[in-house]
Amino acid sequence: MIYLIACTQFLAERTQAKHLWQAADAIAVVLAFAVTMTVVPMVALAGEPTAEDLLNASDDMYRGDSSTATISMHVKTARWDRTMTIDVWSKGEEKSLILIKSPAKEAGTATLKVEDNIWNYLPKVDRTMKVPASMMSGAWMGSHFSNDDLVKESRMAQDYEFAITSKPADNPEGQYVVTCTPLPDAPVVWGKVVVKVRGEDLLTTEITYWDEKGELKRTMQFLDIKELGGRTMPAKMMLIPADKPDEYTEVIYEALDFDAEVPDSTFTLQALKQ
Repeated sequence: MIYLIACTQFLAERTQAKHLWQAADAIAVVLAFAVTMTVVPMVALAGEPTAEDLLNASDDMYRGDSSTATISMHVKTARWDRTMTIDVWSKGEEKSLILIKSPAKEAGTATLKVEDNIWNYLPKVDRTMKVPASMMSGAWMGSHFSNDDLVKESRMAQDYEFAITSKPADNPEGQYVVTCTPLPDAPVVWGKVVVKVRGEDLLTTEITYWDEKGELKRTMQFLDIKELGGRTMPAKMMLIPADKPDEYTEVIYEALDFDAEVPDSTFTLQALKQ
C-alpha cells in the first residue's frame, strides 16, 4: 500500500516493509474466494436446477459458520515467483484473520477483515494500518486482485439478471453454463459474469469476468476436486488475468477443520499483533 504520509521517518520504514505489504495484500484478497468460509453440503434438488439454484450453489460453495485452514499460495508475476504458507481463521462472511507462517522474511505478517474493514499488521516495523476506502477498488501492487474482492458481499442471484445458456447434455464438459449481466443499480464492476457448474454435484469449476465492452478480464478456475476435511470440494483455486496469461495466483488447501471453535476475540486488533 502507498499512503500519503509526510513523516520522513515513516516513509523510510514503509520502504523497508514494502515487500510485506505486497504479501499481506495478495493473501488478504484470496479470502474472498477461498479461506473465509466453511463448505456447505449440497442440497439435493427434486428436479433439474434453475439458474438461481446454480448461482446460489456457486456463491455458497465455501460459505458457512466457522473454519480454520492452512493454505499455500503461489503468486507468479513478471517480477516475482513466490510461495507462502498461511494459517486462516474465519467466522461466517464477516470475520477473517490470516497469518503468514513462511517464508521467514514475511512470517508474522497478518491481515484482519471485519465486515467491510481491512487491517494489515507488519511485524518488522510493528505497525497496524487500515486499508483506506480510496484503495478498495484499486489493483494491488503485483497481485491479481483488488481490495474490493475481499470485502464484497454481493450475491450473483441478487445483483445480476441471469439465464442458463448451456446444459450438461449440450456441451462436452457436461456442465451447466449460467450467463449473468448486472442489474442497473447493482454495486458490481463487471459487465458480464459466466459461471460453469458441474451437473452431478453443482460444484463450480470456472467463473469468467468480463468488462462492459465484452472483453474477458480474468478467469477463476476451481480445480482438484476431492475429499478434504470430510467433504467434497475444489482443493485448488487459480486466478488468471486475461491480459497476462502467463501470470496467476494459485491457492491450495493443505488442511481444513470445519468443526473448529473460533472465538470472536480472534478477530480483534489485539489478536492481529499476537
